[in-house]
Amino acid sequence: MPIDTPSHLPPVLRPEHPPRRDLSELARRFGERTVGDVEGTVLTGITLATADLRAGEAFVAIRGVHRHGAEFAVTAAERGAVAVVTDEDGAAIAASAGLPIVVVADPRALLGDLSAWVYGTGPGDDLPQLLATTGTNGKTSVSHLLEGILEQLGVVTGLSSTAERHIAGEVIVSRLTTPEASEFHALLALMRERGVEAVAVEVSAQALTRHRVDGLLFDVAGFTNLTHDHLDDYADMREYFEAKLPLFRSDRSRRGVVCLDSPAGAEIAARADIPVVTIVTPAIADDPTAEADWMVDIVDERQEGTEFTLRDRGGRSLTTVVPVIGRHMAANAGLAIVMLLEAGHAWETLVAALDGGRITASLPGRTQLVSGPEGPAVYVDFGHSPDAFEKTLAAVRRVTPGKVVMLFGADGDRDATKRHDMGRTAVEGSDVLIVTDHHPRNEDPDAIRAVLVEGARRARPDAEILEFTPPERAILEAVKLVGEGDAILWAGPGHQDYRDIRGIRTPYSARELSRRALRAAGWSVPDAQWPVPYPDDRTPSSDPERPVDFPA
Repeated sequence: MPIDTPSHLPPVLRPEHPPRRDLSELARRFGERTVGDVEGTVLTGITLATADLRAGEAFVAIRGVHRHGAEFAVTAAERGAVAVVTDEDGAAIAASAGLPIVVVADPRALLGDLSAWVYGTGPGDDLPQLLATTGTNGKTSVSHLLEGILEQLGVVTGLSSTAERHIAGEVIVSRLTTPEASEFHALLALMRERGVEAVAVEVSAQALTRHRVDGLLFDVAGFTNLTHDHLDDYADMREYFEAKLPLFRSDRSRRGVVCLDSPAGAEIAARADIPVVTIVTPAIADDPTAEADWMVDIVDERQEGTEFTLRDRGGRSLTTVVPVIGRHMAANAGLAIVMLLEAGHAWETLVAALDGGRITASLPGRTQLVSGPEGPAVYVDFGHSPDAFEKTLAAVRRVTPGKVVMLFGADGDRDATKRHDMGRTAVEGSDVLIVTDHHPRNEDPDAIRAVLVEGARRARPDAEILEFTPPERAILEAVKLVGEGDAILWAGPGHQDYRDIRGIRTPYSARELSRRALRAAGWSVPDAQWPVPYPDDRTPSSDPERPVDFPA
């Protein structure tokens, strides 16, 4: 919905040297008709949101679910917009703003092409190498692994993931998994200015269906897997699959690398109309015998990382370590390496950087170990689907000599059809299960927890299943249950530094809460290496609906 962006969200980035484009040329290229005088007006950018608008930019007004963005045209004019781009209905609404209007049939569908033209970031323009990853799970991990390996090769990198945006070393918190098209093209223009040579991009199904990556042509697209998720956005798994498939067509990408670990991979590879190579990890694949161009063999699993060998049919191989636990993380790393090969990086260069060593990527909130060298291991993870729970719990189990405690909650106002399966996989993979709250949003958190507990009890009626709220208490109770050699997996919050409670983003860090709980139990913990949203002199509230206040 094209309304003001909440002030707590990070700002949209723009190139430092904005373009200068004639509105009249935009109208000739894209418009069906104009209202007012479009001659002599110069554009320096384009945006959907008035809160992000900068003087000299065009405001694109689209129809939302409840309101039309053209209702904000007067606000846009007050903030310095020089034009409005909208549909016929929007043109009538926006007339009172007194700005020239370019009328188009579908401004949402056209936004990517408009943005590419404004910022000079289309397929024919001089851009960094673009590497896209899609799939249900692993998109963020592959994107950060791509960045880490590229940096080991000496490449200046950019990144756009669920967790963060990176520009040649600068880190910015992300808003959406994939930014809106206008934001994305502006970000690429800024990356180009700063000398970025390659960009790893996480592309969600929603990004494809909502036109967020329109106007881009990726050099290589990677596919991780397809599992139960996002059925709040898509009618069924078939529709969800079809939403991802277009990334592997020639108008979106030049080449593809497809993982065959889930059944959807084979169909993606078969239906792609671009050159595709395949990869499989037999240790986790639904079909371990699947024939693929590349194979990932697990060598060793340790708390500090997972060692694997990547080999192809021709006999080439390299052995390296991905710095997190889990066979699925080795699969993600193998996919990243093959994507770089397909992007043109030499095998010999990759071997020199990785073989016998480690990938030096940082994966925020992905099975992140937040405990110290003594006492129980505590992992904080972003996983929020049944498949992610199953794989991550199995990974924790393999490196834990003692018992495994699982702590998790579920998103409110999101796919509710997966909640029973989340409870089932959580209880099947753990010795003790603790259900708590996550992002209740506008749902009743008690009702969310009840469904999770029901799913768990159906699967294992005799299991130890506990329920605590809020999460601040849940982690304290979890730590009381474990000792040396045991482990806690806290799934869901990962890298996030807030909880969404009735539309309010409440400062919150599962990583810091875990460290505090360990310290309270007498265990030493490492110093925090991430932003801490809880000031040390404040105590988190025990009331989930009354989060701790912070001094201004």
